[in-house]
Amino acid sequence: MDVVEQIFWPAGVEQYARLIGDEAVERILRKAKRLHDLRVLNVSSTFYGGGVAEILGSLTLIERALGLRADWRLIQGSPDFFSATKRIHNALQGGDVPLEPAHRRAFEEMVFQNSLRMDVEADMVIVHDPQPLPLVTHYRHTCPWIWRCHIDLSEPAEDTWNYISRFVEEYDSVVLSLPEYRQSRLDTPQVFFTPAIDPFSVKNRTLDDQEIDARLARYEIPTDRPIVAQIARFDRWKDPEGVIEAFRIARREVDATLVLLGDVATDDPEGQAVFESLLGARDDRIHILTAEDSILVNALQRRAAVILQKSLREGFGLTVTEAMWKGAAVIGGDCGGIRHQIDDGENGFLVRSVDEAAARIVSLLKDEELRRRLGEAARETVRERYLMSRLVEDYLDLFAAFEPTFTPRSLHVG
Repeated sequence: MDVVEQIFWPAGVEQYARLIGDEAVERILRKAKRLHDLRVLNVSSTFYGGGVAEILGSLTLIERALGLRADWRLIQGSPDFFSATKRIHNALQGGDVPLEPAHRRAFEEMVFQNSLRMDVEADMVIVHDPQPLPLVTHYRHTCPWIWRCHIDLSEPAEDTWNYISRFVEEYDSVVLSLPEYRQSRLDTPQVFFTPAIDPFSVKNRTLDDQEIDARLARYEIPTDRPIVAQIARFDRWKDPEGVIEAFRIARREVDATLVLLGDVATDDPEGQAVFESLLGARDDRIHILTAEDSILVNALQRRAAVILQKSLREGFGLTVTEAMWKGAAVIGGDCGGIRHQIDDGENGFLVRSVDEAAARIVSLLKDEELRRRLGEAARETVRERYLMSRLVEDYLDLFAAFEPTFTPRSLHVG
């Protein structure tokens, strides 16, 4: 293997042996061998920005290396389409966001247009999140179709759920991140497994101090005081305003720098507006920036004294997982997947208010040993539960459940 191949060849499951053990790797290889050449098609709405893209980027490559014919395609959409799907997303997470007939029409028409351009020749189709959801109605149903919903469905707005459930019922299985997202009135079988991170990706690989210093300097992020950081899409559900308020309260007792780093995903029309609404809060100790830079994310998560993810709703929260893997002391909102990752006081802290977040920032900045203890426990939690190797195995088990025969729940052309 030449130098270029050593740099760019993606990690296979064998590289996980030192993290999960040889026995686990061999088990995954045996399961994959039974599914050799299985054609798996994933459909989502964006190639970058957010956890779904992070997952699929690594998942499909590992599945390919295991002998599956994994593919990943994107649906295209107009601003009206993504405005409608953002409303659906917010309503499914419990927001009071009405979905008007015009929104439904923009949603359904754009998905139909995508179906006219997209040939589906697969043994398994996995549709991710609400944006491509109605695709299932436009194809002859001769293989399993799975809807993978990554968002928090614990309290969906009833009208919006009733609207999308007619599409969900067309699927052969629904995969949700947590059991509490189960929909009791849904006839489609529901299974549950959590997302995971790729420890060998650019965002998660080990960086030395020189690399970290250089990346932070490039963005003019000061390191003369402890860094408190939140790294998340600019989304109201991530509560960036609450983070700024908590930091301002904490500054009365400790001296630190706050960094809010986010990106604006192509399928999120609200992101730019949220980012711009925060800019007035900037000062010499509050830095707010948007950048598509995985090394910067990695550097911040490794250098920050405290990482926040003060979400109000969170399907899972891979930014929490990433920071925990790097041994960071993490403060997370007590919601959704964050509370499944953080055992309060053992491997991080859970908070329910701005004041609680401020108090935890102060206590962590004043106690280096506490930060070290929480960080070590956090990394072990991720090693045991949230590495990509486990997610690959979950999918292999799901695929195998449909083998060797498949009887479609419906056979039609939409």
